[in-house]
Amino acid sequence: MTFSQPLLLLSLLVVPLAVGLYLLAERRRMRYAVRYTNVDLLASVSGRRQWRRVVPPVAFLLALATLCVAVARPHVRTLVPDQHATIVLVLDVSGSMEANDVKPSRLAAAQQAIRVFLKKVPPQVKLGLIVFSGVPEVATPPTTDHALVEQAVDEAAVQMGDGGGTAIGDALAAAVKLGESSAGIQGSRGLTAFDPVAAPAPASTLVTILFLSDGHQTRGELSPLQGADVAKRAGIPVYTIALGTQGGTITNFPFFGGMLGGAGLSQALAPDPKTLHAIARTTGGQFFDARSAGAARNAYARLGSSLGRKSARHEVTSDFVLGAAALLLAALGLGALWAPRLP
Repeated sequence: MTFSQPLLLLSLLVVPLAVGLYLLAERRRMRYAVRYTNVDLLASVSGRRQWRRVVPPVAFLLALATLCVAVARPHVRTLVPDQHATIVLVLDVSGSMEANDVKPSRLAAAQQAIRVFLKKVPPQVKLGLIVFSGVPEVATPPTTDHALVEQAVDEAAVQMGDGGGTAIGDALAAAVKLGESSAGIQGSRGLTAFDPVAAPAPASTLVTILFLSDGHQTRGELSPLQGADVAKRAGIPVYTIALGTQGGTITNFPFFGGMLGGAGLSQALAPDPKTLHAIARTTGGQFFDARSAGAARNAYARLGSSLGRKSARHEVTSDFVLGAAALLLAALGLGALWAPRLP
């Protein structure tokens, strides 16, 4: 916690002064009580719960201390929405996303998780969506119209065209290019000619990539780590999510399930958490291993509550004033309620 007027914290010295005055008043009260001639009445009064006499003045002193802190205008560091932030969602729609080892299917689980993310991310943040299998495609350019992004997520379908496959590296480079375009940073000239060094400033404070894939790279011009290097040099962190189970049996893969008599595939459709973890580590992001729909939702919920925000100083003077007022009312109320009464 920091203070705009730290010297005003010296006003806290009135608290020990108030304590001294209270003890002096108590001492005088006790002297008067000793002189009281009605011993039976004195015993009845002194036999009451003594702690009740202490609570109101303690509450008053706390109210006084809280008000002294308030006049120094306290500030705390907190996360606030960043109106200039862009988050690029990257969703794998390769054929293996039809697998049902994650219920009801990998793609459906990913769509549900992204909807959770959309509910938690600040509305001021621009969101873009890239879907990819063998090649990346921009489904939604960065926009603050999150309903449009949600519609594009709902309409995402498994792609079997372009020879199928999973092009992780190319998808990363495409996400970097889209994010930098949204942030107004130049230097993108396609995948193979991309030169992030030419960018005038890193985009790390403006752009974030949230990348979900369920498989290994099988296609593309850039390897996954080459794509990660593109993001690293551009200063863009990549948060990765590996969706699916290792060695789980796939029973509904559309092309091969029938050929294998329903036995399904396991190894060929397993995710590649090692590579996705390396991408996150290289770019300064974070990796999540989602082996169930619940794990995917938890990952997106956590990221939706943290991404698209920046650290800022927030004044909490009003909170301290309200707290002081509540303590003062409590002190007055309890004092009136528990005040000694003569029989």
